[in-house]
Amino acid sequence: MPDTPTPDIPSPDAPSPDAPSAEASSPEASSPEALSPEAPASDTPSSEAPSPGAPAPPAAPLALELLVHGVAGAAPDELLGDPRTVRITGDSTAAVFRRTEDADAEDHPERYAGRPVPEAYCWSRLTSGNGTRALWLLLLPFMVANLAHWARPGAPATTKSPRTVSTYGLLVRILALSLTVLLIAAACEVALDLLAWQCAGTATCTGSRSRLAFLAADGGWWGQPGRRLALCALVPAALTGLLWYLSNRTWSAYESQPPPAGTGDPDALDDTAPALGRPGFWYGRRLVARLRAAHTAAGLLTVAAAVAGPVARHDRRAGAPGPAAFGWAVEALLIAGAVTVAWVVCRRGRTEVRPDHRLDRAAITLLPGGALALLVAVLGYACWSRPGWHSTGRLPGDFAFGALMLAQGCGVLALAVVARRLHRAAPDPDAALRGLGGPAVAMLGCALGGVMSGGVARSVADWLDGGATPGMADAPLPGPPVLLSWQAAVLPPLLLVLALLAAWFAVRGARERRRLAATVAAEYPGEQPDRARSRQIAGARAAAALTDSAPWFVGAVSGVTLLLGAGALAGAWFSGQVPGEAARGSHPLLESAARAAQDTGSWLIGFGFLLFVTWGRRAYRDPAARRTIGILWDVGTFWPRAAHPFAPPCYAERAVPDLTWRMTGWTGRTGGRLVISGHSQGSVLAAAAVWQLPPGARRRVALLTYGSPLGRLYGRWFPAYFGRGPLTALHGEVDCWRNLWRATDPIGGPVRLAPATGTASGGAGEVDRGPLADPVAYGRSARHPLPAPILGHSAYQADPAFAVERDRLLVRLAAAARADVPHQRGGPPGAADHAAECAEERAAEHPRPGVSAPRPPAPEGPPGTAG
Repeated sequence: MPDTPTPDIPSPDAPSPDAPSAEASSPEASSPEALSPEAPASDTPSSEAPSPGAPAPPAAPLALELLVHGVAGAAPDELLGDPRTVRITGDSTAAVFRRTEDADAEDHPERYAGRPVPEAYCWSRLTSGNGTRALWLLLLPFMVANLAHWARPGAPATTKSPRTVSTYGLLVRILALSLTVLLIAAACEVALDLLAWQCAGTATCTGSRSRLAFLAADGGWWGQPGRRLALCALVPAALTGLLWYLSNRTWSAYESQPPPAGTGDPDALDDTAPALGRPGFWYGRRLVARLRAAHTAAGLLTVAAAVAGPVARHDRRAGAPGPAAFGWAVEALLIAGAVTVAWVVCRRGRTEVRPDHRLDRAAITLLPGGALALLVAVLGYACWSRPGWHSTGRLPGDFAFGALMLAQGCGVLALAVVARRLHRAAPDPDAALRGLGGPAVAMLGCALGGVMSGGVARSVADWLDGGATPGMADAPLPGPPVLLSWQAAVLPPLLLVLALLAAWFAVRGARERRRLAATVAAEYPGEQPDRARSRQIAGARAAAALTDSAPWFVGAVSGVTLLLGAGALAGAWFSGQVPGEAARGSHPLLESAARAAQDTGSWLIGFGFLLFVTWGRRAYRDPAARRTIGILWDVGTFWPRAAHPFAPPCYAERAVPDLTWRMTGWTGRTGGRLVISGHSQGSVLAAAAVWQLPPGARRRVALLTYGSPLGRLYGRWFPAYFGRGPLTALHGEVDCWRNLWRATDPIGGPVRLAPATGTASGGAGEVDRGPLADPVAYGRSARHPLPAPILGHSAYQADPAFAVERDRLLVRLAAAARADVPHQRGGPPGAADHAAECAEERAAEHPRPGVSAPRPPAPEGPPGTAG
């Protein structure tokens, strides 16, 4: 009887034919590399029937892939490739999503044999939400100043709590406080000096503006200068209240997210441990509350001083003993309040070794409350009747703005000295500007604050003066302080320097493109060279490489800004006049240049201020524009508010605990394996979350980063936290880590880590795989009939290397788990091979003395994919 062919009977552990499979539908599954013999085999039990009497092999634990998107954000259906998604945990701000069919994956692990369960963490609404996010544009200088705190060089690992580190943080906090005072002082300049003092005291100004007529000298009860100052002081006071409100509102939603228990043993940690692994790093509740109280009090005291100063001087000149004595008492209280604010800001910095749940109730309540009470008393004092008092000239703002600018310049120079000292004690060849990245960023923050403050004052002065130029002899009003006009005059030279630097980098990029174009075709064997295609690919690589020159560009801009700012301060103090008036009567060329620089700078500031307001209004009304602003903050607000409490909130203080809670809870509940894969800024969040995991959970987690700025941007600008030392420590704690990168990616790059033992092999270690081929095909072919696109920073998951490396990480986790559990050592077929592979890879990363590490295999795959 002939043999009858029997139909194939699916095994019970195989997924249902009706259930959609992520691997079957993904492009990676059909790629030659994913199906090649070199690709890792599945660690699921073999379909061969076990011999009679043999114990059933244990089922492989469930595997989970946690996807974290980058700066552009992505909807859950885009990340998961399925329009049907369901929220597993989280709220409307940030949540974890799965495909609807995967919602009960833990109850049916047999459906996911050989493939992980995909889920996505979506956090884009942390930075782009409702219309109030448009107000964050006001906080740009504060955000930059806060970045300067984190851009310090690393400290020597053998020194605990070096005094230079504390001094660095203290200087940045003082600079941040000066920016708050500068912003409120600019609001006082507009409301008190230009409107209440100059315009209301001039008949021509109030006569052409009927809405200001009640402030005129003959306008009634509000006509006296003191009462006008008290009324207009409500504007900067309201601005201070708005800043407090924004900071307090985000503080309760971001800084108050506690980390999971067991993230680290505080008693086993010291100041030499990696900062990102400390339990209290992402819990800045106490510091932000204290700094918010101090900065709020500083803003209110600035308003009070701006009102009390001219009133007290008038009373002393008038010889009224009672009001004069009250004025002296008010000024003494203002000095005492300023000293108290400085003491609170300088007293202590962050506490990171353990989550600090305490709050300085006295400081956060009494300090702003006392400042508010003093301001109310000053406003009442200013409203006292003073007949015969008339406002002339301008309020003494030249000294105040000049002193602030001088203090900021000296603070930046002192910060540079401290940073260089830190860099010399612990040299890092990758650190930006040889350790001076932090001072350069601080200089840019101060410059932004000066430009924005001067821009507001100059724009309002131009509006009040009509067609005249503020500060000139023919202007009806004295105008703002002359220093602001000098700051506007140095803008054209600064823009000229920026244009020259941009041109130099463009020429350099063009030369690099020509050099690369000569060798591009050789990377694709069997392809006919095409000059246009080679130039296109080489251009993308050259443009991406310009990111590596950004530190020197920022350093040049900061240095030129410091020199021009010093020149503007010297010109204002020595001449006492605006540039156009100071150069009057000099050489015609010099006089014309000074007037042109002043007029051009004023126009540029006015145009920039108008553009700024327009962008803010559009962001308030248009969700797409609001999303663009959110993308900008994705990069600038990753760090906690350690220096400035009014900076935009740190979304990582919500996202990192979210990810840490999810990974800790899922691995502890299921005992499964987890790969957290992060793209772009999501890779930074993923690395920070893995750093916070308890040791037991970290052994079940692998890290896959792609398009990651960890080494290229964060390692250079923030070496104390993402330099080679901290990243090497992370690699030693996380055995399974792979990083994918492309040469055409302007953001992501290699992390360039040596093996975890710290050997100076000079290679990239086993973390990096790249550069991946981009484009995947040079020309047209039967497999690629249309030109392949240059992907750059996007679509990493479409590359075959993504699925290959993800599966290898899962295999390593499974093999390591079986090697550590005795009753699983005789597990399914292939487990011994995987365990041997894991042991071999561990031996390569942790070689014993006298034992040579195995030689890594030769690179395989398409051109440009060598790891």
